Parts: sequence; structure tokens; C-alpha cells
Amino acid sequence: MDLQEGKDRFIQAWGALGSSRGINRTMAQIHALLLIAPHALSADDIMEELKISRGNANMNLRALMDWGLVYKELKPGERKEFFVAEKDMWEVVKKIIIQRKKKELEPMLKVLDEIANVEGEDAVSKEFSKVIHDIRLFSNKADATLDTLTKADSNWFVGTFMKMIR
Repeated sequence: MDLQEGKDRFIQAWGALGSSRGINRTMAQIHALLLIAPHALSADDIMEELKISRGNANMNLRALMDWGLVYKELKPGERKEFFVAEKDMWEVVKKIIIQRKKKELEPMLKVLDEIANVEGEDAVSKEFSKVIHDIRLFSNKADATLDTLTKADSNWFVGTFMKMIR
């Protein structure tokens, strides 16, 4: 397999992974391209490589910057904006966890808190309350675990993970 074929396969696979996790495929493909790029790329470079429109490139680059996964890089004498991806995979994982937690877990926790105290003494109300209570307990533990994970460094995580699987 030559380099270009390898790059293309990685970009497609990263895009598919992103879309299976609820992230725009193009956003994930731009992220993949910037991850493997040896230097910063302009929006024109990204558009050409991925065969996407300027609007699509700009919208997804802004989203990647909002997530903290991509940064602008200024080049002296250039009017174009250039973009580079965070290449420290531990930082990438932490930033993705933070965004997913913010978009998915925190809204669910808010709803669970709002519905935790439904009224009623009948069996259906009690069962509903029990299920919501159990989901809340699990969700709060997941939230605390993700907070710990995002504050930890990679050495702690790897060490803890290795202890768990032994």
C-alpha cells in the first residue's frame, strides 16, 4: 500500500468512526487529514484534498476549533489562515470526552434531576422512580469518572487501566 492509499483509508475510517459516534463525517475527515498532515493546511488545501465546498470546510473547521481539536496557525507573509490539529492523542481524547459529556451526559443528568421526584404512591410511579434513581446513580458515577479522567494525565490513566485488566 502506498502512502496516499494509506492516508485515504485512514481519513475514510476516521470519518466513519466519527459518524458512528454522532459526529459529522466531514468534520471527522477534516480532523483526520489535519492529524496526519506534516504541516498546517489552509482551507483551500483541505477543500482540495477532501473534495468539499468552502462552506463545508469552514463550518467544520470552526466546529473543530470550538472542540479544541484544531488551532489556527499564522504564517508570516500569508493572508490565508492555516490549521493544525492537536496531535497529542491524550489531549484529543480528553477534549472529545469533554465535548461529548457536555452535549450528551449533562443534558441527560439535568432531565433526570428534574424528573427524579415524581409524585404518586402506586406501583407504576414507584417503579418509574426506582428506574430513574438507578439511572441517575449510574449517570452521576459516569460523570464523576469522566471528570477524573479528563483531569488526569496519560501516565495515571495507563497505569490505572493496566491494574484493572490484570
